[in-house]
Amino acid sequence: MAAAVSAAAEARKARIPCSITVLERNDSTAAKVRISGGGKCNVAHRGAPKEILEKGFLRQSEQRFLRPSLFAFTGNDLLALLHSGGVETEARPDGKIFPSSGNAFSVVQVFENLMNEQAVDLRLSCRVTGVFHADGRFLVQTDTGGTLEADAVILASGGVSYARTGTTGDGLRIAGKFGHTVFTPHPALAPVYTVTPFPAALAGVSLRQVRLIAVSGKARVERPGDVLFTHRGFSGPAVLSLSRDIAELHAGGEVRLYADMFPEYETEKLEKILLLQAREHGQRTVRKFLQGCPIAPPAASFTPGEQGTIPTAIVPYILDASAVSEDATWSTLTKERRKSLLSVLKRFPLGMVRKVPLDEGEVSAGGVALSEVDPKTMQSRLQPGLFLCGELLDYTGEIGGFNLQAAFSTGWSAGRHAALTGYPAQE
Repeated sequence: MAAAVSAAAEARKARIPCSITVLERNDSTAAKVRISGGGKCNVAHRGAPKEILEKGFLRQSEQRFLRPSLFAFTGNDLLALLHSGGVETEARPDGKIFPSSGNAFSVVQVFENLMNEQAVDLRLSCRVTGVFHADGRFLVQTDTGGTLEADAVILASGGVSYARTGTTGDGLRIAGKFGHTVFTPHPALAPVYTVTPFPAALAGVSLRQVRLIAVSGKARVERPGDVLFTHRGFSGPAVLSLSRDIAELHAGGEVRLYADMFPEYETEKLEKILLLQAREHGQRTVRKFLQGCPIAPPAASFTPGEQGTIPTAIVPYILDASAVSEDATWSTLTKERRKSLLSVLKRFPLGMVRKVPLDEGEVSAGGVALSEVDPKTMQSRLQPGLFLCGELLDYTGEIGGFNLQAAFSTGWSAGRHAALTGYPAQE
């Protein structure tokens, strides 16, 4: 929709006569926008484009590719567009921006209204089955039996997560037919299932601001943030953020997860704190200490911060992993057991990864190789007149509105340049 609105606006501005048609396989527009943010739509993230790139896209190649479009159509541009359509927005303390109404449909409605105002031909329940290029024109075949001719085609079909919303890889297959390299889609911003989940009673318990660590052979990836226990494994910001890397590691072998409960403390510094407990509180049980122990305390102070203490429900599992009995006191704790406890606090075992479910990811990684698309125009380097944008491309943003912002920005760029590259439909 962003591409269509942008193309229409640019064509009118440049006085280029053209018609624009949007082919939507569903019976309504923007299915994923409607369900994003639990139906509240985390539409963007607060910050200048440079901040958005650095905070929301952790791989340098993705930052370089997205830079032109995110600077050309910024978060502020998007918000101004929404405000002009009567949708007010608000930024939360964590930077996530939502419609003030908490209603995702209001965002969709703005773009539907803009398409209608600019005479964009929207065809619902119309699935594209093939796109071909011959004699300087594109032929677009649909499941309704019709074939459309066009001078430019924009693929904005999304990835493959949440297939029930219609994202089943149609655009990837079309891009592949034009010779594009398509990296196999895999999960991103997804929960992680483990071989042996923790008991169901722990579902909902959160380890706040720890460091999640995934290890496969000599490979290790990590991410700070909250880790949430679920019935099947884990979710939460750190898990969602790291899930892309975990899925890539899991494709090549066994992956084990750990949580560093004291990410701001080197092992030696934490050991000194445990030794101090043994000297000054010898009769106190280790269990009692753990129940009141701050989790992820700041380096300057061993006191509970905003994230509180180690969850009481987790303490028995820490003791068990350390081979420390529940009634053990600091005075009776052997050096071997203290070392074991220290090791577990810095590397609490969460289990072996069973699966990172592709269809439960908020987005999918993989897709069309970025090197084969011009980042300034979103035009294919292999087929002039073919434009690609959004989640169809091989980039993935962090949780927090970054992916929607990138979709709007790359779509806007694709539409604008499709109109400007001299491919108006012939009357």
